Order: sequence, then C-alpha cells, then structure tokens
Amino acid sequence: MFKYKNININYIRYGNKDKPTVVLLHGWGQNIQMMKPVGDNLTDYDVIIIDLPGHGNSEEPKEVWLLTDFVDMIHALLTSLNIDDPILIGHSFGGKISLLYASKYQTKKLILFGSPFKVKKNPNSLKVKILKKLKSLPGLKNIAETMKKHMGSEDYRNASPMMRDILVKHVNTDITEDVKKIKCSAIIIWGTNDAAVPIADAYELETLISDSAVIPYEDCSHYAYLERLNQTVSIIKNFIKEN
Repeated sequence: MFKYKNININYIRYGNKDKPTVVLLHGWGQNIQMMKPVGDNLTDYDVIIIDLPGHGNSEEPKEVWLLTDFVDMIHALLTSLNIDDPILIGHSFGGKISLLYASKYQTKKLILFGSPFKVKKNPNSLKVKILKKLKSLPGLKNIAETMKKHMGSEDYRNASPMMRDILVKHVNTDITEDVKKIKCSAIIIWGTNDAAVPIADAYELETLISDSAVIPYEDCSHYAYLERLNQTVSIIKNFIKEN
C-alpha cells in the first residue's frame, strides 16, 4: 500500500526490477485484474499495476479529485519507488490519465487502449434538457436527481456519490492541448467497433502526438486489447524493445 493525501493506494509490483518499469492503469469501474493479463506477459520487465483511487482495494479520495490529482498520485508513487521514466500502458480512463501524465512528467513510452481525451459533444441531448427543466421547477429538484441516477451511464449509476462527482469531472475534462505536449513515442491500439470511444478519436490522437501510430483491431470492442491479448502483448514487447 502507498499512502497519498491520507488515502491508501493499492498496487502490485512483480517481474524484473533490473529492467524498465511498465505501469498499467485500468479503466473506470475496474481494477488491477483487468490489466493483469497484459502484465503477466511482461514479467521480463518491472511491472506495476495500480488500483486507481476509488477502485479495487484503493480507498476513495476524501474530496473530488481532478485528473491532475490522479496523475500526481501516480508520480508520487513512482518517485517513492525511485522510478522516473516509466512506460505507461492505459485503458480508457487509465489511458486518459496516461496521456496527461506523459504531457507533464518524463515518460519513456506510451501504449494506449481506447483512451478518451476530449469532451463528447452532446450537451443538448433530450435527457439533459429534461433534467434541466425539472431542476428549475419548484420542488422537483430531488426527482431530477433520482432520474439522473437512472438515466445516466452505467458507470455513473454504479458509482458512489463521491466517485460520481469525480466521473463527471473526468468526462467533462478536455486534455487535447495537453496531449500536444507529449514528446515520447506512442502506439494506439483500438477496436474498430469501440462503442465507448470511437476509432475516429484514435486517428485524431495520432495527429496530436508527433511520434505515434494507430493499430486498429478489426471488429473488436472497447476491450480490444484483451480480445486479441496475444497480438497486444507481441506488439507491446516489440515496441518496448525499440530504441
């Protein structure tokens, strides 16, 4: 366990500490186990997998965290372990954190799976209009909040009140300008049938990161990296070996 801002952060470390460190970050609502199939195939390297705060066996933040708080927590953990040039592997929410980390701190290489980086443009959807109207009417604010729980995403419905607030911050944070600052090389693995983050975003990321390449997985979903695990591991190993 690692303590940061008075909360306990769970992580595991295994593999070869004499080799470069690979840090794996899972998606929202998940935990270490979602990244372990990848980590277990990279034990020639120093492998660290983190339960992000509010997930797995890590405690929830005591206050609403911004994405930068997650990034700074990871940097503090790695600094405590004397690691200053990690290889980051992130899926979805973990990928967004990886992008922001690489824009702010020294990073050796970046591997992304279905990683959002901008705000979805649907503020005028029907359900949002309905909720706004209900909130504006006397005595109906509580009903609006109840509806919000049922109408929101599955991630939102399953989250605690604190984590819901953090999730809202996450989905409404655009890091496009930060991504432009990334200097390390990156590979972007994405399912062509990703319904959570469209493949078009992968190609936009490729234009934002100067040394990057998209590797599309045909007919795969938001969990493409697991659907073709052997291919994913092979690509990562070859990428890490490159100078």
